[in-house]
Amino acid sequence: MTNLPEPSHVTDLRSVLQRFVADKAPREKRREWDRAHSFPRDLFRELADLGLCGLTVPEEYGGTGPDIVAAVAAIEELCRAGSFLAGPFIQCAFYGGMNILENGSAEQKAQLLPRLAKGELIFAYGLSEPDVGGDLSQVSTRARREGDEIVVNGAKRWCTGADFADTIYCLVRSDPDAPARGGLSFVLIPTNAPGVTITPIDHVNLRYTLSSDVHFDEVRLPLSAVVGGPEKWNQGWKMLAGRALDIEKLEISACAFGIAQAALDEAWAYSQERVQFGKPIAAHQAVRHALVDARAKLEACRLMLWNAARLANEGKSCAVETSMAKLFIGETGVEIALACQRVMGAYAMSADYDIERNVRDLLGMPIVGGSSNMQRNNLAALWKLPA
Repeated sequence: MTNLPEPSHVTDLRSVLQRFVADKAPREKRREWDRAHSFPRDLFRELADLGLCGLTVPEEYGGTGPDIVAAVAAIEELCRAGSFLAGPFIQCAFYGGMNILENGSAEQKAQLLPRLAKGELIFAYGLSEPDVGGDLSQVSTRARREGDEIVVNGAKRWCTGADFADTIYCLVRSDPDAPARGGLSFVLIPTNAPGVTITPIDHVNLRYTLSSDVHFDEVRLPLSAVVGGPEKWNQGWKMLAGRALDIEKLEISACAFGIAQAALDEAWAYSQERVQFGKPIAAHQAVRHALVDARAKLEACRLMLWNAARLANEGKSCAVETSMAKLFIGETGVEIALACQRVMGAYAMSADYDIERNVRDLLGMPIVGGSSNMQRNNLAALWKLPA
């Protein structure tokens, strides 16, 4: 493992979470959770009681942060057991805590951040739509103001965790006559509000929950539901394209890294236990080379992730570094997963090993949280290549 100059409190946090995962999330439990498309809510409560959800919340609101390096390390370690603990942590600490800290009004921060720091609230994103994928400037879910209320109509797709979340952090078109990026707002929609219908979508990866279609039919909200307060009406694009977007790329990169690390750990151990032609398969050159290549790639991912997280934690510009991390780790994680699958052969298709689930999860990483092609376009623009 690369010897990174990691703060001691982050190293200590890793040790705590490694023990937690080993003790609380054995392989048979992970298999049960994957089949049920669910996460262990009692264990998430235990994680929250450790103060983990406060890593993105300042002390004045009951947290211990914001500490992006520690929070990214937490995602890595939790993802060694798959997405079952990391997913709800991200939806609480990042979708909720980070976004409200960055974009919320003073009232929203006072009301929501203390509860988010305790793990008492979970947010889901309402961004993509049935006809809108990566180009969020084209969302068509509408919100109109009627007196002291907002009325929302439309539909969102791939709302991961909407089935258990308390609130949807939802991007809406608030001025249909404005330029595409000028007429957008974020609103906080309770999942139990009248007019909200949640329809699960079956899927094969990141099965700590079901993703969902969410429909809004004349959903009425108070003006205080506008993220940032009523004065931030039509200011949603700035919230979407700012620091929160950089942090989201780190979340997914950390997930991909943690799962790739778990895949390699399993294949590494298997290669020394499995004997063929009188010796462990790790002694055969083809297997040795495949494992060494995978480990070298993993270490490159580690360095790229750490550098981007460090810059974000220091409040420095990191749009390039986070896009590079999302692109490289997402794509390289797939390469590592498939290499490990080949090392393990037929056993990689068995539910008795984690590699089957890890391959499924990693295959989706170049797509979720901003696809690889979106990151390539971002980087081309940031590096000023002609369009």
